[in-house]
Amino acid sequence: MSDWNANIVAEFRANEGRVGGPFEGAPMVLVHHVGRKSGRKTVSPMMYMQDEQDPATIYVFASKAGAPTNPDWYYNLTTAGKAEVEVGTEQYPVTVAEVTGPERDTIYAEQARRYPGFAEYAVKTEGIRTIPVLALRRA
Repeated sequence: MSDWNANIVAEFRANEGRVGGPFEGAPMVLVHHVGRKSGRKTVSPMMYMQDEQDPATIYVFASKAGAPTNPDWYYNLTTAGKAEVEVGTEQYPVTVAEVTGPERDTIYAEQARRYPGFAEYAVKTEGIRTIPVLALRRA
């Protein structure tokens, strides 16, 4: 997986935040975080959704393609409560907050409407876990 991510990161940076393949045309962000156990710095590419009322906030989804467990980056971000992101050619610090309840459900439903793969991920995880939504707010 790390080689796959490294290729996406390189493509993202070479094309001012745009990538092709399965993510062509999708809004992508690179999230810089530190391993809560390892202390190692990592960059994870993710799809995001911009908050329509607050341009300083984007949402990321810990879908892990519908796997039964959350991705490691989810725990790193929620433990640290902060990170850095690259959106397009801009890099800036963010605070991290988990979105829960009806607000989470509304945001996730909109992402699933825009990108049906997210609806499939929710079906795969039904009864196992609720896919977390994290708000990344410009610090």
